[in-house]
Amino acid sequence: MATLTTPAPRTVPAVLKRRTTHKLIALTVLAAVLVPPVHIHWAGGAWPQALTVDLSNPLGSASDWIIDNRDSHPLFLYFFGHVSNAVVISVRSVYLSLLAAGWAGVTAAAALIAWRVAGARLALGTAAAFLACGLLGMWVPTMQTLALMVVAVFASVAVGALLGLAAGLSDRMDRVLRPVLDTMQVLPAFAYLLPVVLVFGIGVPAAVLATVIYAAPPMARLTALGLRGADKEVLEAVDSLGATARQRLLTARVPLARKELLLGVNQTIMMALSMAVIASVIGAGGLGDRVYQALASVDVGAALAAGIPIVLLAVVLDRVTGAAGERLGQDQHGPRPWLHAAAAAAATVVVALAARLAGRLDWPTGWTVGIAGPVNRAVDWMTAHLYSGVPYVGGTADWAGRFTTWVLDPVRSGLQWLPWWSVLLIVAALAWLIGTWRTALTAVLAMAAIGVLGVWKPSLDTLSQVLAAVAVTLVLGFATGIAAARSDRVERLLRPVLDVFQTMPQFVYLIPVVALFGVGRAPAVAAAVVYALPAVVRITAQGLRQVDPAALESARSLGATSGQQLLQVQLPLARPALLLAVNQGVVLVLAVVIIGGLVGGGALGYDVVFGLAQGDLATGLVAGIAIVCLGLMLDRVTQPTQRRAKKGA
Repeated sequence: MATLTTPAPRTVPAVLKRRTTHKLIALTVLAAVLVPPVHIHWAGGAWPQALTVDLSNPLGSASDWIIDNRDSHPLFLYFFGHVSNAVVISVRSVYLSLLAAGWAGVTAAAALIAWRVAGARLALGTAAAFLACGLLGMWVPTMQTLALMVVAVFASVAVGALLGLAAGLSDRMDRVLRPVLDTMQVLPAFAYLLPVVLVFGIGVPAAVLATVIYAAPPMARLTALGLRGADKEVLEAVDSLGATARQRLLTARVPLARKELLLGVNQTIMMALSMAVIASVIGAGGLGDRVYQALASVDVGAALAAGIPIVLLAVVLDRVTGAAGERLGQDQHGPRPWLHAAAAAAATVVVALAARLAGRLDWPTGWTVGIAGPVNRAVDWMTAHLYSGVPYVGGTADWAGRFTTWVLDPVRSGLQWLPWWSVLLIVAALAWLIGTWRTALTAVLAMAAIGVLGVWKPSLDTLSQVLAAVAVTLVLGFATGIAAARSDRVERLLRPVLDVFQTMPQFVYLIPVVALFGVGRAPAVAAAVVYALPAVVRITAQGLRQVDPAALESARSLGATSGQQLLQVQLPLARPALLLAVNQGVVLVLAVVIIGGLVGGGALGYDVVFGLAQGDLATGLVAGIAIVCLGLMLDRVTQPTQRRAKKGA
């Protein structure tokens, strides 16, 4: 066995190096042939007007037709109308049930569920989190967000499980769904808002359906992964007993995939919460609407008062579902689970009835703590003392201004100065070097579609922000990840911080950057860096820790220093993980840079926000399609390297 596997690490890199060299030679020859004649015809940097297609009139006409026929056309009356009504009735039913249970009943139910699946410690934390939402004066908005979440998560899990079931049992369906799910996974959340607004209008139905579309893909992926990864020996044993296909699915495949299914539920819940907050832009209400309104008026105190409950909900839901997955299969025998569930339901009813009889169904107004005033005073102090004029180092506004002047402006100017065809050639070269010609073709077509849509300049502005944010994220993320991988103490200190930051919805990151940096492109980049950093740190540290200890021991025996071990052994062997970190950093940065349009980030994010706010769906939809194309291009330029590296590992 050793003689068969030993040559692989030596030969595969050599083959890859040869292929890369051949591709570089081919690209050089191709550029020498194509660049001179293309430069003669199109020397300018702007996308040619002759190659632009104006979609504003067709999209405007389609939008007008939908609006005019929304109340009369059979498609809306007998399909979309029923879907909308079902969503409204479901959310309203859950919301009224939560209000009927009262703050005491809801808190007791949440704590008992957490105690059942995760233990007493997390139950206390869950109760404290719900009580904190009430203390901050956000009980009713929290219930609104929770009601929307419950309906959206149930629908997302159902849709995702059905799609995952089809992909897990059928190779053909798996091949059909895989590119769709790949594309949906890289799309920023904002891109999902406009299509549903076009069909369902502003309101709760659009918010719920956008959340379902955004949150269902991880459930579908993990369901398919769990079904396809079922132990073949178990399946053969079930077949030998004469089980039908349905019996094999219900008694073997699904039970064996329980952990993947529960992980899919966890990921669906987190993505649904993130999207439910962002969907406040289209009338979801709840906590997200409070944050959005506060950010619009630059009221950092009010935004933080609504943002803290969002974070608490995210942390509680993540911990409870994660603990449920770890304990899956334990204590599942006998009637105890049913008894515990019945006892928890009875205790919740008793607490809710006691609160109702005591007249304490609603959260008491005297039990609230107003933090908006103190926070705004602290922000005013920061503005006066830290925002600018700090001796020697300058203030946060100075840092934002310098970053904009020295980094963002030059990168944007450089991209917009480049001839459009050279940008396409660069994209094609990068995608082909790390992938295949199909990858390069997909990336080039996605980038060319941006020019055809007539949003070449704002798209390059967005791209400049993404590139700057990714560069900062990778420098900080790789450095922090290396420190965490080489020191157990650093890893222990970072773990709770990364856990909290990774569960926070995207919207929440805008609050502190507005307080520190004001509005503009630099704050949008700062929020994107903070949002993407935890994932890059985690993946980097994990990849370095999983390097074969035998390779490190061999390096030490040859007298390699700690730095040489890192540069010559750990980093090269952890290349697949590092490339995955780059891909995830790019995708996460793009998601928040787009949302940065709410705090002055401009470019495509501003066009989407403007289209939603002004009802100009043509502008918003064009910007949304451009965001989709930009995300697809960036994913294809980074992700194929990871795939190829894995195949060659």
